[in-house]
Amino acid sequence: MSTPSKSSRAAGTVVIIGAGIGGLAAALRLAHAGRRVIVLERHGRPGGKMRSLPSSAGPVDAGPTVLTLSSVFEELFASVGERLSDHVRLVRQPCLARHFWPDGSRLDLFDTRSETEESIRAFAGTTAMRQFRTFSARAQTLFEGFDAPVMQNPDPRLPGLALYCARNPGLIRKMAPFSTLADLLDSSFDDPRLAQLFGRYATYVGGSPYRVPALMSLVWHAEARGVWSIEGGLHRLPEIIAALAQSLGGEFVYNAHVARIDANGGEVDGVTLADGQFIPAGTVLFNGDPRALATGALGAGATGITARTGSAPRSLSAEVWAFAASADGPELAHHNVFFRGDPKPEFDALQRGETIDSPTLYVCAMDRGQPGPTPTCERFEIIANAPPQPDNQPEDHRCRTRTFQTLATFDLTFDPLPGPDALTTPARFDQLFPASAGSLYGQSPHGMMAAFQRPTAKTAIRGLYLAGGGTHPGAGVPMAALSGRHAAAAILGNPTSISPFRRTGTLGGTSTGSARPAAGPSASSGS
Repeated sequence: MSTPSKSSRAAGTVVIIGAGIGGLAAALRLAHAGRRVIVLERHGRPGGKMRSLPSSAGPVDAGPTVLTLSSVFEELFASVGERLSDHVRLVRQPCLARHFWPDGSRLDLFDTRSETEESIRAFAGTTAMRQFRTFSARAQTLFEGFDAPVMQNPDPRLPGLALYCARNPGLIRKMAPFSTLADLLDSSFDDPRLAQLFGRYATYVGGSPYRVPALMSLVWHAEARGVWSIEGGLHRLPEIIAALAQSLGGEFVYNAHVARIDANGGEVDGVTLADGQFIPAGTVLFNGDPRALATGALGAGATGITARTGSAPRSLSAEVWAFAASADGPELAHHNVFFRGDPKPEFDALQRGETIDSPTLYVCAMDRGQPGPTPTCERFEIIANAPPQPDNQPEDHRCRTRTFQTLATFDLTFDPLPGPDALTTPARFDQLFPASAGSLYGQSPHGMMAAFQRPTAKTAIRGLYLAGGGTHPGAGVPMAALSGRHAAAAILGNPTSISPFRRTGTLGGTSTGSARPAAGPSASSGS
């Protein structure tokens, strides 16, 4: 890429730092609107945390594995005159997840209410089924109640939300504002296994059920409305969005390290790369952890705009294995959770910055629930929650022991066991995503006000905007994509539409070498 000269053309240029899903969603919209878009990505491919690792069976997801709220992506593609189904094949997973306990019990949750209710009745009895029905209705009310005023609102404010709740008093009671998620679940279910199961959703945003507000029960409703896998792996989605943005004129430069965001007089001038190259731009969108700005990792000029993020506690991290092997043991679904007996000691340890030897483990069997037979050598991603501090982490052999010995107690074994190259630790995440402190979800979601303490798309520096899972509306693939929508709308001067998700919508490597262009567009068979 040639260096643009400082000219009037630079005023219309948008530089996007980071090709995570938030930056990509914004890049696609901005390129379609006719803006000159330059995406600078420090790694060799798009996706950010939606990454993959190589294996003998092909690329293995090493980041998010669950796609919910697919209507967010249907709307993204429709906004540029495209159909999501023309570019990627989504495979619906009727079994949302399969859950295992040390006592030998097992519970499947499904994408239809009737099947899930019957599954819970068979698992824990009629009373448990009725309790689930009440809990699920509460989660639906909360999700639908806070969709427009919070998730789809580009800049939610506490006074506005208070007024909204005053006009909808039933929401306040269902929020249980002075309770944690664990408190709510303990009062909702007699069977502690069900409280443990639904408490797991706190980890979707990097939190503990004992510390996130009861409001987080709404996450269950997002998953209950549908879970999809993507043919080829979830890492394909950012590749497809990047290719489409490029086809609309977007420029992608990989292995590009941004050293500084340049701003003078409270206004953006452009960015400076690590090699000294200056790229002038009237607009810069930072798609990374806001803590990088707060700590001065991108220069001193932007530290004040995310000062709260610099001192706020961090959300959880993870130990992630991504590998190919043959599996022996219980029948797996696409998404599986192997619970420890008592969840609290693990979350207590995480709060202290420690791990325990028998964690709850999530296992994604990528090749299950896909068209065609399951191959003998399958691709797996295994996730154990871990504290974010990158300087105080267990050695690789302990990560291996606590993961695979724990699964062996459920009679689940793998041949061959993966090597160290298949493991990503919090320390490695901190290297991959600078200034994140190893956290995968940005600021901690603990406390009732956490949702209002994230930075939003607009900043106090003219021309500087934010997107990504560390900004509003928060962690998760759909939420990061919504942050990109908010940022694009702010850049273009258009108010983001605040309307509920369509009722028909479904909820759901290290930088090396020289810069290279993104691959061209690629369409798979429709779903």
